[in-house]
Amino acid sequence: MPISPEVPALLVLADGSIYHGFSFGATGTAIGEVVFNTGMTGYQEVLTDPSYRAQIITFTYPELGNTGVNAEDEESAGPQIRAVIARNICHRPSNWRSTQSLPDYLKQYKIPGIYGIDTRALTRRLRSGGAMNGAISTEILDPEELLRQVQAAPSMAGQNLVREVTTSQAYEWNTSTDTVWEFSDTAHSGDASLTVVALDFGVKRNILNRLASYGCRVIVVPASTPPEDILSHHPDGIFLSNGPGDPSAVTEGITTVTELLKAQKPMFGICMGHQIIGLSLGAETFKLKFGHRGLNQPCGLDRQVEITSQNHGFAVTADSLGDDVEVTHLNLNDQTVAGLRHKTLPIFSVQYHPEASPGPHDADYLFEQFVKLMREHQAVAV
Repeated sequence: MPISPEVPALLVLADGSIYHGFSFGATGTAIGEVVFNTGMTGYQEVLTDPSYRAQIITFTYPELGNTGVNAEDEESAGPQIRAVIARNICHRPSNWRSTQSLPDYLKQYKIPGIYGIDTRALTRRLRSGGAMNGAISTEILDPEELLRQVQAAPSMAGQNLVREVTTSQAYEWNTSTDTVWEFSDTAHSGDASLTVVALDFGVKRNILNRLASYGCRVIVVPASTPPEDILSHHPDGIFLSNGPGDPSAVTEGITTVTELLKAQKPMFGICMGHQIIGLSLGAETFKLKFGHRGLNQPCGLDRQVEITSQNHGFAVTADSLGDDVEVTHLNLNDQTVAGLRHKTLPIFSVQYHPEASPGPHDADYLFEQFVKLMREHQAVAV
């Protein structure tokens, strides 16, 4: 039961749908693209994933906040989302790692939330109508007025949100300042003999942790870093991170990666990084109807399947890929491109998240594959 009086809140979608509920977290008004996540766990990692920038997250799991929040599970410096939608909210978490309740955490960061609505009905609406803009408010309870504000908001298509989440200056990732929850027998802290430059489009901390766990020295640079500055670090490999918004709008990233291809360095991309690689190779991207956001998306090819963690609203257009690129993975739910590899250059990428956090660890081998590619390239260079 709530520990404070229930405050009315209103959710309005761009198609005119209206949902009445109650406030948790901060009060106020938030406008963003309303999407849904089907994961049964990991809400804190979702809230702090920069790929969710400017979005309002609907959690389909019926109760949120049971395990509270803690500093170790954050994927960035704080919540990246605009607002949260839930069926039920737990105000008194029960977990030995918890340091704060979810409502208090969101209030601290001025993130509003709404609960007490039928999230199943809302998810069905988003599946049929597609992800769309919406607003949550505790101060504007007139649906028509709130709808006017929603309809005036920009679409996610065409937005370059990477500029809002990328680091402002280069830094070396130091896992000694973060708790690394090791889950792979093959991963290990090596002698940092491999230098990886990570182009930050909105990187999750656990991606950097996985690279470091495989013995890489990781230097993170802003998304606007020129190719010559990236190469000045003498990287053994270049990593392209996840990130928010429309990949085709990240023109600085596409231009940089197009130039970096000429260096023929090993390159690995995840999510936004995968899309940027595709665009740099001459392919196109398109906006998915409602995206893939959850922990149980099957991907594979040739009877090999892995269960993956995903969070994206855009995908690479298969028919636009050139003959020098091969598809390595498909999303087996809708046959969209989930992985690609260049036939002659040491470049590969996946649309999903092999670092999990949260999610299954089926795809962690991809980090090992990147390390192997860098070591082979090192040996040839010598």
